[in-house]
Amino acid sequence: MDDSWQAFQMLRCLMRKSYSVLAFFIATLLPGVPKVNAQANPNPDVIVVDASASSHPFPHFWEKMFGSGRAVLSLRDSYRQDLREVKQATDLEYVRFHAIFHDEIGLYDEDNQGHPTYNFSYVDQIYDGLLANRVRPFVELSFMPQKLAAHNILHTFWYKPNISPPKDWTKWEDLIAVFTKHLIDRYGIDEVAQWYFEVWNEPNLDFWAGDPRQSTYWDLYDHAARAIKGVNPRLRIGGPATAQAAWVDVFIKHCVENNVPLDFVSTHVYGNDRAQDVFGTDENIPRDQMVCRAVTKVHKQIEASSMAHLPLIWSEFNASYMNESNVTDSIYMGPWLADTIRQCDGLVSVMSYWTFSDVFEEQGIVKTPFYGGYGLIAAGGIPKPAYNAFKLLHRLGNQRLALDSDSALLTRRDDGTLVIAVWNYAPPGDAGSPKTLTLRLKNTNARHASIARLDRDHGDFHSAYEKMGSPRYPTQAQIQDLQRATGLPDPEDRKLKNGELTITLPTHGLAVIELK
Repeated sequence: MDDSWQAFQMLRCLMRKSYSVLAFFIATLLPGVPKVNAQANPNPDVIVVDASASSHPFPHFWEKMFGSGRAVLSLRDSYRQDLREVKQATDLEYVRFHAIFHDEIGLYDEDNQGHPTYNFSYVDQIYDGLLANRVRPFVELSFMPQKLAAHNILHTFWYKPNISPPKDWTKWEDLIAVFTKHLIDRYGIDEVAQWYFEVWNEPNLDFWAGDPRQSTYWDLYDHAARAIKGVNPRLRIGGPATAQAAWVDVFIKHCVENNVPLDFVSTHVYGNDRAQDVFGTDENIPRDQMVCRAVTKVHKQIEASSMAHLPLIWSEFNASYMNESNVTDSIYMGPWLADTIRQCDGLVSVMSYWTFSDVFEEQGIVKTPFYGGYGLIAAGGIPKPAYNAFKLLHRLGNQRLALDSDSALLTRRDDGTLVIAVWNYAPPGDAGSPKTLTLRLKNTNARHASIARLDRDHGDFHSAYEKMGSPRYPTQAQIQDLQRATGLPDPEDRKLKNGELTITLPTHGLAVIELK
């Protein structure tokens, strides 16, 4: 009797039992079905931490790549200082930014006869700077050089990128080929083959002026992809780099039907995107669920396609696409990030937080240190709570263990140390209430807990900034005070009592606990 027939007979038997047992069977024995808890936890404030629970690999997909301000900003010392800080605190391997083809980079020009000329001076300095800091580029091929553009159509961003299609598709393809060949000549194919090349940014929105948008983006992508592969087939090319998790299914279909190279899929969503735009529904999806709901949608689209094993790279995500200081500058980001990691695990290869630094000028020159910018580090090199959230969550292990909780993650490091993240989520601006959790340990000899916290009193600049009068232009001494205020204090050491640990988290609090 084969395994599938045995599974069927077992399923018939279990159908007479409770729904919770059936759900456990489906989750654990049938492949491809999302796991659910076998039985609802009767006391969610008690979390059973079982060191012998089932586990799976837990690569740190949320900290491998970060976005940043446009290409030319990477030449600034402040940008590179922030890059080094984030590299030190996380597993940062790749950086993605817009506008490597912007005229301020000086790459593309034409002589009086209309023949292309190229200048790689700034391009080399930009990529040299990343590599010198042990970070590779995730190359976004954008935007259109003025002399290659069919029209002078400028985006509203402060630096006015040209979003027009090219006036000549052959010249666009040549630009990609010359650019790519130069990178290989400078850095070698073994290095550049580890990079990613992504065509454009959010062509379904106002970053692309092709008409109609989708079919003209297909043209843009097709010419770029074939040029890349024409230089060397080892190079990785992908798209459609859309906003709102759009176009992925039809994009894969287009590439398959037209034999266009495609090595990965990329798209974006933010926590405050609307369900109407992402799913075409009138749902009111909470901010803490939107990103992973969208990731799940695209993951399923890839699985259902004829390229079911394509890597999914979420090349932009954050809790907000707006400048909301009570979101991206606040301790809210700790629980939001932790719960996003919990929900998205297993559905995506890489997620790229937008952005690692507030050296950023899409809305213009920064006017005040804390304006709701996307970055982990504010102007003046002041770490935000989001930076500390990434720093704490970096401590998680590389194996995830099963745990019956929607406010905790249990992991194990290679040396056997159990590391658990716990949090107290509430919407932005919600006063909420403290949450007391009891961790009940099983199958472990751990005797102590090392508790690192992020909350209003640990790793947050707000109290210090308010005490100094919230200056628009902090002095150097005030900046140093703010940097000290945001430093995470040493972890608290606690002895476990009867195999249990009780911890109270304030609203928006995050704690990462090492069991020793």
